[in-house]
Formats: sequence, C-alpha cells, structure tokens
Amino acid sequence: MLVHTRAERRLAAQHWLLSTLPDYGRDRARMEWQEHGVTLLPLGTLFAAVRLPGTLVHAVAASSTPADVAAVLAEALQGGPVICDRRQQRYYALVPASIPRTWQQAVEDWRAAGVAVFGRGTHLGVPRLNADQERSDLESYWSVPMDSPAMLCAPLRVARLIAAGHQLLLDQTAAQEAADHAATSLTPVTGLRHDAPR
Repeated sequence: MLVHTRAERRLAAQHWLLSTLPDYGRDRARMEWQEHGVTLLPLGTLFAAVRLPGTLVHAVAASSTPADVAAVLAEALQGGPVICDRRQQRYYALVPASIPRTWQQAVEDWRAAGVAVFGRGTHLGVPRLNADQERSDLESYWSVPMDSPAMLCAPLRVARLIAAGHQLLLDQTAAQEAADHAATSLTPVTGLRHDAPR
C-alpha cells in the first residue's frame, strides 16, 4: 500500500495547478507564490471557480471567524478546496471546468445573491498551498486547502451551500424588517398634548 505524506500531496497539487500554465509561465508562478503568496492561474481548463460572497458563507457558518468558516466549509463541501479573498470578503470554491456551461440558468438565478461562476477567459488569484487562515498577513488564503491534485468541490454540494445561505439571508432580512416594523409601530407618544381652545 502506497502512503503519501501531506508534503508530497501538496507538491503534487502544486504541479497540477501549475499545469494550467504553459511551461514558460510556471517558473513565474512559482516566483510569485514565493514573493507575493499568490499567483494568477487561468480558469476553464482543469477547473473553474464559484464566487461566494462572505455574507452568504458567514450566514451558513453562523460565524465570520476564519477557523469556524473553514470547519463548516470543509464539512459542507467534503473537503473540496476553497480560497478566501480576505480583502474583498469573498470565497472561491474550485469546481470542475464544465460548471460555467452547465450552470448558466442557476447562475442567473443566484446573481442577486452575489454568486458568480468563472471559467474560460478569466484568471483567479491562487494562493500558495501552505497559505491558511492562520497567516493574517495574507490577503488570499486557502480556507479549505487543496489536499490532492484534481480534488475539487462537488457541484451539488456547492449548490446546496448556496441555496442554504441564500435562504438564511432572506430569513434574516425578513426578521429584521419585521423587527423594524414592530419597533416603529410600538414607539410611544411622549410629551403633552394641548387641545386647541374652543
């Protein structure tokens, strides 16, 4: 039985990610990972990305703490890789390259929730594989690391996560509107009232 260490799996995943680039671009990407912690990789050949707004992900996780979010995403997506853009408060679930074509209608339905799918013709900032939420100096990190080459999020699980988060946000909005309405209708009238003289 062949057992691979985590470092070996990470190196294999790195080679797999870099295979989206032509040979001459791989050294540049490695240098950018080393110097900046992130490099741009083209989407649509080996994988695509589903952008999830932070509000939606945090609603599902019931937290915005990176460790809590990572645990919920890892469970909901069965360990599928997810990148967090800390500055923009967005998450990118890596999915099979066919998803932008097969999810066209769903993406239209989810557009109002801030969900988008990116494939051919776009690039994604991909952090180096050892960048995780414990590195607070990094703008981009792996909320759920890519554990092995070609290990991607199952599209159905991503769709369920989006549906759950969207419903939670709708419920929160409705509850807030109801609370606001109740607060305004129960506002006491204070002060003296003087009837006009007859």
